[in-house]
Amino acid sequence: MRETTVIRLKEDIRLENATLLVGLPGVGHVGKLVVDHLIEKLDAEKVFEIYSPHFPPQVMVNEESTVKLVNNEIYVCKANGNDIVLLAGDHQSTSTEGHYELGTIYIDIAEELGVKRIFTLGGYPTGQLTHTDEVMGASNDLEMVTELKEYEVTFKPNEPGGGIVGASGLLLGLSMFKNIKAACLMGLTSGYLVDPKSAQALLALLSKILSIEVDVSELEERAKDMEKIVANLMEAKQQQQQQQPEMLRDTASDEDLRYIG
Repeated sequence: MRETTVIRLKEDIRLENATLLVGLPGVGHVGKLVVDHLIEKLDAEKVFEIYSPHFPPQVMVNEESTVKLVNNEIYVCKANGNDIVLLAGDHQSTSTEGHYELGTIYIDIAEELGVKRIFTLGGYPTGQLTHTDEVMGASNDLEMVTELKEYEVTFKPNEPGGGIVGASGLLLGLSMFKNIKAACLMGLTSGYLVDPKSAQALLALLSKILSIEVDVSELEERAKDMEKIVANLMEAKQQQQQQQPEMLRDTASDEDLRYIG
């Protein structure tokens, strides 16, 4: 494969004022968890498959031990009268050139499908294992910023400080050339673990914005499992911190003894 290949699975797709949700792998897999969940619960129909040499050179192994070449996919569905397009997949590009090539393809497809606004979904790393339901935002449109503030999305000047790397950020910039409003919504996450709890908070926000209802029981169960893992990690960290002063005292004692001897 020398170039990116787009396979169209359905012709004549008719959508009106559609919203594109982008959930590719990233920090905490927050966006991916949300979009994969929506694809399943909203019975979304796959309409495009995208294969690219800019993805890692690998195949994915499924439950039957057969394989598929890594790819990204675009789905469509209708929820509460709203047309929704969902971009999901196995990987983001491994190169800068690939990010721009794939990003342009995604935006061109979005324009063709009549997408009027885009929400890219991701995680905002805090480095802390404690959880908060806060969602950070950034947008290419001031009116969208004002609208999202009404949903209690947090906007901080010049944050994230290093910009938004990858598809979640790039699509906000590329969509400006097509006059498509776009925003990135980032659930706060530690950055260390796959984070279904942050995904659950982000999904709750999206449900309000899109006026849809989605069964979140599976995410809730995964979040509970993750809470147990985090609790164990925090306990181990606390024990380590308690042991450090003792280790320092033991080291000092050993050094004193060696000096005396």
